[in-house]
Formats: sequence, structure tokens, C-alpha cells
Amino acid sequence: MNATIHPTAIVDEGAQIGEDSRVWHWVHVCGGARIGRGCSLGQNVFVGNRVSIGNNVKIQNNVSVYDNVTLEDDVFCGPSMVFTNVYNPRSAVNRKDDYRDTLVKRGATIGANATIVCGITIGMHAFIAAGAVVNRDVKAYAMMAGVPARQIGWMSDHGERLTLPIEGDGCAVCPATGKKYRLDAGNLSSEKELECK
Repeated sequence: MNATIHPTAIVDEGAQIGEDSRVWHWVHVCGGARIGRGCSLGQNVFVGNRVSIGNNVKIQNNVSVYDNVTLEDDVFCGPSMVFTNVYNPRSAVNRKDDYRDTLVKRGATIGANATIVCGITIGMHAFIAAGAVVNRDVKAYAMMAGVPARQIGWMSDHGERLTLPIEGDGCAVCPATGKKYRLDAGNLSSEKELECK
């Protein structure tokens, strides 16, 4: 394992951590965890056994990635954001067989103090605002905010807001990269050979 692991971190036997990943102060990685290359786990991060983390994932301080959570490549988890894995927890009721899968697709951003209710999929390059509570699936490139979270716009791969309606059709260009995006019946995609007027 060619990763940088701080002396205060606990990495249980069996955990897989990809090369050039960094594990900072007081992190605990359980033995069944699978973590890709070039990742950063900030101070006080917990990673459960049944967790899969892709390449170049950034997990900021005080985040717990519980069992049944999958983070694809290039996901950003802001400070103190929260994942869950049981929909209706009770201390007196064992529900470990009722864990619900949560999937965060490539390039998505989850802001500080956001809460992700288990059993949902967050689409690629979606952007979850700080403090949002997400309790349903999120479309690719969607910008979500509020409690409960609702879509308030669209974001580019680069993290720039796109000038498009939430529903319907349209075309926009990322102001930072010039990449073009097409909104078709409420779903956004990027296209190389696209003309926007």
C-alpha cells in the first residue's frame, strides 16, 4: 500500500487503499473498505466495511461513510456532511439486514453539513448545497438546495452554474470551460458537437 497514513489513523487489516491516497489524523478505515488512488480522507473520517470509494475522492473532516455507500471517481464530500444507511433506525431494533444502498456517481459534490438519506442515487456531476437534506434521487448535473432538497438549477462538470430552466429544453455553455450542455425534456447532457445560440 503506497499511501500516506498519519500515525494517529487506524487502518484495519484487509482494507485496500490506493496509491497516492492520504489518510489524515484520527481516521478509522474498516477492514472491508475499498479506497481508490489519489483520495484524501480528512481528519476524523470513518469508512465502514461495506464501502467502495473510487479514485480522486475528497472526503473532508468529520464525515462518516457508512456501510452500503458507494462513491464513484472524483466525488467531493464537504466537511461534516452525513450519510445514513438505515431509513427507520431504532436503538432497540437491530436493522443491520435492512441497510439501503446509496450511490454517489462520478464528479458529484456534496456540500458541508448536507444530509444524504439512504437508498438514493446522486447523479454524476450533481451539486448538493451546504446544509441540504436529500431524500430522493438526484439527476445528473442537478443543483439541489434546501430541506428537503429541491432542484434550483444546473451545474457544469467544472462546477459553474448554467443558465437553463429546470424543466423543458435548452442549451448552455460553461462560462469557465466553454463546454456545451443540452437540456432535453428535463435531463441534461454534455455534447461535443453541439451548437448553442
